[in-house]
Amino acid sequence: MARSGKKARRLVVDGQTFLWSLGHSHRALGGGYYEDCCETVVIRLFKARGRLHIVFRQGPDRLVPDGYMMPSGAVGTAEGNVNLHEPGTARALLDAALAQGWQPDDPLVKEIDGWTLFGAAARRHSAAGASD
Repeated sequence: MARSGKKARRLVVDGQTFLWSLGHSHRALGGGYYEDCCETVVIRLFKARGRLHIVFRQGPDRLVPDGYMMPSGAVGTAEGNVNLHEPGTARALLDAALAQGWQPDDPLVKEIDGWTLFGAAARRHSAAGASD
């Protein structure tokens, strides 16, 4: 089951406008139980066809919202937690994906395991908290 209907938000980076949104999906087991919870940040260059799907899947030592333990948009590991609803987190994920070679004007959809970018987002989150 996927959460949908959310409007994409704008993120301007070096004069380029990107749109980003956050979605959640899971598999319903019935009786109010779910498994395979997953948070997906979708980023695309404005007016471009291609998209980047940054996927955070539930797993050992990897927490994603499941309706009980973590609030919507929060993902975490032993390194810490980040809130995927925050524009600063979206920017950190975008920067990390660009550094890994993602081409925003590529017309294809590319999926990246979000946990490979998590460290960059967590470091940015920690640095922002230290500057407050």
